[in-house]
Amino acid sequence: MKPGIHPAYGPVVFRDRAANYAFLTRSTMTSDKTIEWEDGTTYPVVDVEISHVSHPFYTGTARVLDTAGRVERFERRYGRRGAR
Repeated sequence: MKPGIHPAYGPVVFRDRAANYAFLTRSTMTSDKTIEWEDGTTYPVVDVEISHVSHPFYTGTARVLDTAGRVERFERRYGRRGAR
């Protein structure tokens, strides 16, 4: 890598406010806010609105769309085009 052109890559705590959950990882993101982690070290903290703990896809509360019903409704409304 070229020196001096890449952002600093270090430990950062991401905190999901919706689920009251935080995890420590490495990132190039920075923040003025800090938090004392479980190991007693202070890390920058980035607040996020949604994470794998609160996202509907990962929690199993995602809605399944009825795509077959949509196709049938479209064909009823606009008719099925025959082969030319």
